[in-house]
Amino acid sequence: MARTVRKTDPVKKAGRKDGFNRSGHSMNPDRKISGLRGVSKARDKATIKRLQMYRNFKAKRDESGKVIRPAPFQSKFPSGTVARVEPNRRWFGNVRVVGQSALQKFQEELGQAIKDPYQVVMRQTKLPITLLKESSKFARVHLLETESFENTFGPKKQRKRPSLATGDLDSYVSSAQKFSDGYEIEKDGALVRDLPDDRDLTREWIMKAGLSKRIWGELYKVIDCSDVIIQVLDARDPLGTRCKQVEAYIRKEKSHKQLFFVLNKVDLVPTWITQRWVKTLSSEYPTMAFRSSMTHPFGKGSLINLLRQFGKLHSDKKQISVGFIGYPNVGKSSVINTLRSKKVCKVAPIAGETKVWQYITLMRRIFLIDCPGVVFPTGETDEEKVLKGVVQVEKLKTPEDFIPAVLERVKKEYLSRVYRLNDWKDATDFLDQMARRTGRLLKGGEPDNNAVARMVLNDWQRGKLPFFVAPVNPDAAKVEEKTEEDATAAAVEETGEETEKDKKKFEPRLAQDFSKIRVDLKYEGDDVQPLEAQPDFMDDPSADEAEDDEDAEENVATDKATEESKSADVSKGEDNEGLDDEEDDYEDEMDDEEEEDSDVDAAAKKKQAKTLKLKARTITKSGAFSVTPTSRSTKKGGGGDEDDRPENPRWKLTSRERRKIDRDQKKKKIGTHFYEVVNVKNKSKKKGFLEMAKAFRGHCKK
Repeated sequence: MARTVRKTDPVKKAGRKDGFNRSGHSMNPDRKISGLRGVSKARDKATIKRLQMYRNFKAKRDESGKVIRPAPFQSKFPSGTVARVEPNRRWFGNVRVVGQSALQKFQEELGQAIKDPYQVVMRQTKLPITLLKESSKFARVHLLETESFENTFGPKKQRKRPSLATGDLDSYVSSAQKFSDGYEIEKDGALVRDLPDDRDLTREWIMKAGLSKRIWGELYKVIDCSDVIIQVLDARDPLGTRCKQVEAYIRKEKSHKQLFFVLNKVDLVPTWITQRWVKTLSSEYPTMAFRSSMTHPFGKGSLINLLRQFGKLHSDKKQISVGFIGYPNVGKSSVINTLRSKKVCKVAPIAGETKVWQYITLMRRIFLIDCPGVVFPTGETDEEKVLKGVVQVEKLKTPEDFIPAVLERVKKEYLSRVYRLNDWKDATDFLDQMARRTGRLLKGGEPDNNAVARMVLNDWQRGKLPFFVAPVNPDAAKVEEKTEEDATAAAVEETGEETEKDKKKFEPRLAQDFSKIRVDLKYEGDDVQPLEAQPDFMDDPSADEAEDDEDAEENVATDKATEESKSADVSKGEDNEGLDDEEDDYEDEMDDEEEEDSDVDAAAKKKQAKTLKLKARTITKSGAFSVTPTSRSTKKGGGGDEDDRPENPRWKLTSRERRKIDRDQKKKKIGTHFYEVVNVKNKSKKKGFLEMAKAFRGHCKK
């Protein structure tokens, strides 16, 4: 009897054969790409494979576990296929070999380049780097893996006598005696100890700010997506706002990324402190000073030039991303706003304003990534967290507990000058006097110490109280640097030339004139010291900006460029004018040089003009006569000599100075004063008057 096939029976279909897929689906890499309607840019094969990886990231198997369809980017050969060697005659030819001395030299050079923050390893080598690291020398031996407990002791032991470090009884006794002499009872963790009578209270929940898993995830996303990482430090306490754990992580796991420091808020500390901190931190990573300000920034042009240099290093990439990391309230978003000359990131004088990471376009090839502030678990006390600006003052239950730490760090003269107090006994007396002077009183005339303490802590976090941490042992650093310079000079004298490593050394241009920093706070006494000798700044800070038109047009901050485009005399080097105070100072120096050149003797000028006229004559091929070009004459003065010009003071100025005078005379169109004259009241009256004038002249039909 014939069996009837039911509709529910599975029908086995033939599997897909190898070859080209002729369908026009958007996920088909073999489809026809040219001539598609409504598609500006079709997906390429790499994009399709990446999307397939997101969707089908696992291999497809049947009920028995056999792989029906492998996972994306996996081998196309079925399991069990015998691999074969490609028949190539290069297998039988000469091979590349390297000697032991060459390997050791390469290992030393590579180790020095990796440890040096001013050197960048541009190209990955084909040599086995893992063998050169020699990590097996320093790895600890896992005893339980080599000799398990069952194989050493018990009925299944594989050896009869245990291996001991000593061969005889006397040496064994001496080693035991030496071990017992070095015993310290404080370090013995096996002892049972009594619990103390007192126990620390539970910390406030606000003290865990910046430690959440979400914020740490934002930090790792910024580190992964960035080619260059900038760690922003507070100039008042650079070491307190620095994280060694993240630096070690980047050095170990992300060694191909460049890291350097930006010392922000340099307007709150003396200039010599900024100079010494930059000098101290530059020995580990490239460091530069910065002041976040829309009107008077410092270090803006130097930072943009440094980012341009990193962009040229990564010339193989379409664009590079620069990530800003650091503690909360150190000014990461303010630095980005200063670079853009525009408020593109939300900023506030309190911690935790930035919640998620944010991409900002600085130029066509350079992007900035803003990261929320992360607090690194370094065992800080509650006082240190509050004084570093990590915690919002408004959320503290007892802010008066942190006032003694403020009084210890800030000098008494500065507190007396800021709050107009003469003397106080302790922190409570200080708060009482502050409350009575400011009128912060409760019922019955009792001082409101809570409100006054919040006011003092806010002044501390917002930089109204003069305070800084000086670098440790600056004299020792000077002696060490002088020793290194002497050793380098002696080596150069012996060899007669610099080494190849010094020639290839990548040193970012971080030359800054610290005397141009505007310090907002007033310091007195020992806190005021002169600056150390600085090198001459002969290089133009804006030279990199005028190298090519593309980089000049990339800059998104075109507020001043829009205003300058109306004048026909704007030169190429002035497109990004006003990037930094350092650039203005450089232009002033160039103007002085041009003025000195303009004061040459008139006789020398006439002689030079006569020589130029002789050179300008053109002799015809026949030699019968010569042609001299006519001088350019104006409509008003005609063609005359320079001595016939009227006595106008503008003739004595250079072209740069004349353009500067014209720019200063124009009103800047900023804020509410965009138009020079705003006459809203008589606007309709003026409009009617203009129509009457046009009708009278015959321009209007009425």
